[in-house]
Amino acid sequence: MNSEAEREKAGEAGRMTALLLRVAAADRLAFAELYAHYGPRLRLYMRKLGADAAASEDLAQEAMAAVWNKARLFDPAKANASTWIFTVARNRRIDLIRRERRPELDAEDPSLQAEAPDSPEQAIITRRNAVAIRAALAALPPDQAEVIRMSFFEDRPHGAIAAALGVPLGTVKSRLRLAFGRFRKALGETE
Repeated sequence: MNSEAEREKAGEAGRMTALLLRVAAADRLAFAELYAHYGPRLRLYMRKLGADAAASEDLAQEAMAAVWNKARLFDPAKANASTWIFTVARNRRIDLIRRERRPELDAEDPSLQAEAPDSPEQAIITRRNAVAIRAALAALPPDQAEVIRMSFFEDRPHGAIAAALGVPLGTVKSRLRLAFGRFRKALGETE
């Protein structure tokens, strides 16, 4: 093993860690030196991860901006400067991939448009129908009204209604059919 090369590498890592700690204290000269050292390495790293040249440049700049803003979070007891900076850069790349996979919303998409409010005439008709439906529901025999309530207001399936009432499924369906017939008659509809 080449111990001199290892000492030199350890010395460089220690120098980068010291620079990063100075960046945490808002030392611009330390940041410039750190940027000069890591900028090209980060661009190359992003290229190896599959980013094109422009994206690699942008990601390297974003990563170094994050290093400047978050340097106070760096803990030399947990990682060396290089590991921490490359982790920041990798996270920027992951964020970019997530943004690319998330589709942009189209403000013109009809499904995202609010429904037009009812016209005054339609509002009157809707209110009149609601009153007529409530009156028709109140006029139903209790067993039919209960089946309507369970089916439409509680959104229960017919089988669950039959089980809850202790009646055969056919009885539930017959009560619903009879109730609808009364509704049609009360609302003036013909079959």
